[in-house]
Amino acid sequence: MSLAVWFSLLTASVVISFTPGAGAINTMSNAMNQGWRRSIWGIIGQQIALIVHVAIVAAGVGLLVSRSEILFNGIRYAGAAYLVFLGIRLILTKPSVVVDDAPDPIDSRESHWSMIRRGFWVNLLNPKAIVFFLAFIPQFIRLDQPPIPQYFALIATVVVVDVLVMWGFFAAAARPFRRLTRTTRGQRVLNTVFGALFIVVAAILVLLH
Repeated sequence: MSLAVWFSLLTASVVISFTPGAGAINTMSNAMNQGWRRSIWGIIGQQIALIVHVAIVAAGVGLLVSRSEILFNGIRYAGAAYLVFLGIRLILTKPSVVVDDAPDPIDSRESHWSMIRRGFWVNLLNPKAIVFFLAFIPQFIRLDQPPIPQYFALIATVVVVDVLVMWGFFAAAARPFRRLTRTTRGQRVLNTVFGALFIVVAAILVLLH
């Protein structure tokens, strides 16, 4: 991959990562409920899903999904249903116990694996991501050169950029609101807002073709 092609890939990756979506909402929600440092676990799950998307496209399965209305809609509705589930669960979540002068709510920590799994499914169950990569990847992979090094360069670039944007921008942007989690009312407000955002993204996923 030439430097010019890689720079184009880098620019495109930055633009894509800054585009708000379910991954950004999940990251900000984690940052406020679990803290900025621990939000990285959800971001890791999202990156694993991203790698799977690239692998699906590279294996040719992405083309099959994009051409099959049944497969595409099946994944689309499953993804929307999962986001609605996350949204409702977040809205109905009981606020953690708060102790005066405590820096954080008590017993509010979610396990690393739980955050990774949620981040993974939030990103994976998005058929439009597969279709996007199907159109995105060929622009940066040359057929006259060995494919594996090119795919490694592409994955490394996209993942590093997305981690930096998610953790350095979206998670960091949520840090000032962290203090709201120190009250039960603040927790209810944040859970309702981000739960509603998950549901809105699910509606967009279903309604927009």
